[in-house]
Amino acid sequence: MTTTLSTEQTVGGLVADRPERSKIFEQLGIDYCCGGKKPLAQACAAKGLDVGDVLKKLVESDSSAPATGIDWVKASLTDLADHIEATHHAYLKDALPRITALIGKVVNAHGAKNPKLQDLSDVFSNFRSELECHMMKEERILFPLCRQLDGSAEPQAFHCGSIQNPIRVMVAEHDDAGEALAAMRSLTDDFVPPPGACNTYRAMLHALGELERDMHQHVHKENSILFPKAEAVESALGSAAR
Repeated sequence: MTTTLSTEQTVGGLVADRPERSKIFEQLGIDYCCGGKKPLAQACAAKGLDVGDVLKKLVESDSSAPATGIDWVKASLTDLADHIEATHHAYLKDALPRITALIGKVVNAHGAKNPKLQDLSDVFSNFRSELECHMMKEERILFPLCRQLDGSAEPQAFHCGSIQNPIRVMVAEHDDAGEALAAMRSLTDDFVPPPGACNTYRAMLHALGELERDMHQHVHKENSILFPKAEAVESALGSAAR
């Protein structure tokens, strides 16, 4: 099947249609999670990339890698929320304490010679604290509202008013997390180990790179799929009532 791509499609939408495209955007440094609402042309211009070349890479990717896995665009709100909790939240609950310990060891061993490591520790500590609070709000407030919308035949009365209100907060917090991830990449020279780096130093950088990749997928599924779907369901139920 031939896929027609447009420079006006959003990068988030492109990845929602074919998750494999995220690999191309990762390689090119194009933000498809927090910046997922940008049209491809705008995202390429911001990175100084030729949009025609990027389109070619996407088409080649589509041809060589057939669509695999679950199509989350077609999944129910409940299934998607369950997946995010079981996959991405579970990963973070394991990874965040582990990375904290790794950073602590590296700072103790190398911090005196590399002041940026203490900055990395500070950024990560704040990132972890905010993200753990963020996940708790999603699991206790927003995701239950998404599940409540599933299968509803009439408008739902939420304590927060419209579901758009907690979504707006979550999106803003995603932006903050994205800035922290960018800072961590910068402070570690793109997660490249310095000459003579010990195994713990290398393990820390590998873990941070893995964290960034998972967060990109995580935020993409929320910003570009779950949240718009929840808002659309709530809107449709409201329209039906009128």
